[in-house]
Amino acid sequence: MSVSEAAAKAAGRRTGAPNVGGLRDDAILKLLAIKDSDIRILTLEQCKAAVDKGLHAGGAFSAVIPLVSLFYGGFINLDIEEPTRRGQDMFVLSKGHAIAALASIYAELGYFDRSVLLNSRSYESILNGHPGPVLPGLQVATGPLGQGLLVAEGFSLAGKTSPSHDVYCMCGDGELQEGPIWEAVMYSAYKRLDNLCVLLDRNNGQLDIVDRLVWPAPDMEAVFGAFGWRVENVDGTSYAPVHAALDRFRHGVRNGKPTVIICNCSKGQGAFSNFLNKHKVEIPDAVMEQELALQGELRRARIGDFAEYYRGLGRNPDGERLQKEVLALAREMRIAIEEQASGELSASAVIGPAVCRRAPRRDKAIRYDAGALPRIERGKDYAASTIITSAMKVFARDSRVVSIDADLSSTSGLEAGIAAVDQGRALNVGVAEANMMGIGEGYAALGYNTWVSTFCPFFDWKVLRRIAVGYQERLEAIAAPGGWLSEGHGLDLTFLATASNLETKTNGATHMGNDDITIFDGIAHLKIVDVSCPQQMLSIMKWIMAGNRGLVYLRVMRTGSGVLYDTDFEFEFGKGYFPLQETAGDAVILSSGRGVHEGLAAAAECGKRGLKVGVVDMPSIDEKLLLELHDSGKLLCFAEQNNGYIWRNFQTALFRRGTPITPDRAFAVNTLDSLGKPQFIHSGTYGQLLAAFGLAPSQLALALARRME
Repeated sequence: MSVSEAAAKAAGRRTGAPNVGGLRDDAILKLLAIKDSDIRILTLEQCKAAVDKGLHAGGAFSAVIPLVSLFYGGFINLDIEEPTRRGQDMFVLSKGHAIAALASIYAELGYFDRSVLLNSRSYESILNGHPGPVLPGLQVATGPLGQGLLVAEGFSLAGKTSPSHDVYCMCGDGELQEGPIWEAVMYSAYKRLDNLCVLLDRNNGQLDIVDRLVWPAPDMEAVFGAFGWRVENVDGTSYAPVHAALDRFRHGVRNGKPTVIICNCSKGQGAFSNFLNKHKVEIPDAVMEQELALQGELRRARIGDFAEYYRGLGRNPDGERLQKEVLALAREMRIAIEEQASGELSASAVIGPAVCRRAPRRDKAIRYDAGALPRIERGKDYAASTIITSAMKVFARDSRVVSIDADLSSTSGLEAGIAAVDQGRALNVGVAEANMMGIGEGYAALGYNTWVSTFCPFFDWKVLRRIAVGYQERLEAIAAPGGWLSEGHGLDLTFLATASNLETKTNGATHMGNDDITIFDGIAHLKIVDVSCPQQMLSIMKWIMAGNRGLVYLRVMRTGSGVLYDTDFEFEFGKGYFPLQETAGDAVILSSGRGVHEGLAAAAECGKRGLKVGVVDMPSIDEKLLLELHDSGKLLCFAEQNNGYIWRNFQTALFRRGTPITPDRAFAVNTLDSLGKPQFIHSGTYGQLLAAFGLAPSQLALALARRME
């Protein structure tokens, strides 16, 4: 037995043959019933010790039977000591409200010490009201509904290659009302992800209404079947049917279809008091003690049932051997069975010890032949997609580079570049941006350098925010002295945002990327970069390929542009540049993206008037340079083809330092309206749009001249 197999076995996983009925199945079902009580009692005790005495009781309790079946029934292959090791099975709790039940199981298995269950939901605790990677063994943050399956799908896609693995995901029926989940359902069937198993906790309740859905759901068996899934529709109030369905997935013949096991039950399933049937409760002491007492009585009854079964085995000709096998099975399921002097059997839950070790450091640097990268010449125009395609043909020779497009691969250039090396790592999900982003997170969590791409306005804010929350929790787990993650276990996930600024031109308001940059500036940990030059684009790609860059929102131009920098240009995040190779002048134009080219043209026009104007290209915010320019006394013109991203950060930097803005020394020309309010952009040619907002070179030159003369 390998070290990983021994660790998994010690954590409660069986590595034996498929269940084919008889002794082993009978014993498992009786032991699962005892384990059911163990997890419910541990979950209640966790609630009792929570900072708010709170519990998402309805969904946590209805999730117990499928969760216990999965983790103790011998189906999921886990390495508790090293949860990030590639090749083991993976689990995603999409219905994040059931975290209390999952945390009870993870404490038993040894992902973390039992003490973590105390004082949960508090600011000091790593056990929150929803799951996230700050807690050992959890790969992603969930809670916003309908998103866990998207990430599980990414894990499944990776699991179809070497090393292969299965992926389990628990969803709730309430979250099936979310649109993105059906993006994943459709694409999983298309990609024939028969290594994906969804446990659907169909408890027929939601937050507002606990005993039915807000609106009548369709026949889920027929719906999933119509989308090409293999469907198991079982009684979720009993272990036998759930266990059998999992057994058919794990050990049955794979037919190219993902599996959904619909577990029919009700909110609070398995609780005695109907007080626990609600979405979330703060359990009064009297109800808590009553529930714990009744759960304890039920557990003793289940032990009695097992004892009778166990004594019956002893009456067989081979009874002693059979009893030893059952006791060994109980130990694997974290139940310690002991025979008392009186002849009675006792059964105690085995919780821990914590065996999860800090994950080995990940080397995230992508290996490539720098000499094979495209050569970019001054005097020529290049589209960003052309540079990306050419560069990716080199970068993608490292198998850790992956891309996912959303029906705009011709604009991004990603698919053509990576597919030239390995089309299995160049995915296109169609018009399904949320699914694209979730799949990308799944690959990134496994250590891939992942790129996802669509138009600037099409990225899903809700999905992006949840990804950033999970990324922050990863950083916390890396930084914590006792954290379970180490360097290299963040996310290398690039959001390639095409058609930035005024690039979509005549497509008009819905497609114009003038507001995305200011909106997404409010998302923590997102590194925003606005590209102005093909050479700069290549350098940024090299910077990303160095690894450990985190979440990068990379805005690129749709049409070709001239080259502003030489081949020795090196991008640094948080640094502004002077494309004219000089800083002298009485005024400075600050911009990014294509606006830099217009700024250079405006500076040339100013030169004809005898005015010396410098230009700053600020692909990412350089606060030090902004303050230096302010202090220089030069006239500053913030000319941006968006709602004033650099201008707003300039104001913030001054305010933070306590310096007032001098209106006659700094002004902005951008796409805000005359009152400084955001607006959307009407259709028009590029020239028309520049003129409409005063961003044409001649207009900028005139605006500067009036202030300088």
